[in-house]
Amino acid sequence: MESLEKMGTPLQLVQLIRSLYQNQEATVRTPYGDSDWFEIGKGTRQGCIMSPAAFNMYAEKVTRNAGLEDSSIGVRIGGRNINNLRYANDTTLLAESGKDLEDLVLLVKKESEKFGLYLNVKKTKIMSTAATTPFLQNKSRW
Repeated sequence: MESLEKMGTPLQLVQLIRSLYQNQEATVRTPYGDSDWFEIGKGTRQGCIMSPAAFNMYAEKVTRNAGLEDSSIGVRIGGRNINNLRYANDTTLLAESGKDLEDLVLLVKKESEKFGLYLNVKKTKIMSTAATTPFLQNKSRW
């Protein structure tokens, strides 16, 4: 919520969103029964129409703080430098070289961790339109 305030979100809206997410509890339903109820400390509500918007606000803050808007790393499309595309909780980083891509990933990773968001290497995919480089084969550095 602190991030929303820093981004200039009106205080009444921040308080409304905070009230939606306070004192959340959940249980896990399995074929063997439900787990005990537990408190949810962070994250967005599954299926809540506010969740994608809330996540996007954090993603925007991460992107701004990481300096991606001002970075020269990226791909020129229509005369503009594009280095990230985001939809819901997916982010695509664009670069012209493996080294540049590594730099972008590390910038976003470092900034995301400040907000309690962590890169899931198992869900990370790399697509190259050129010859594969050793960097693209070694995700363990992240």
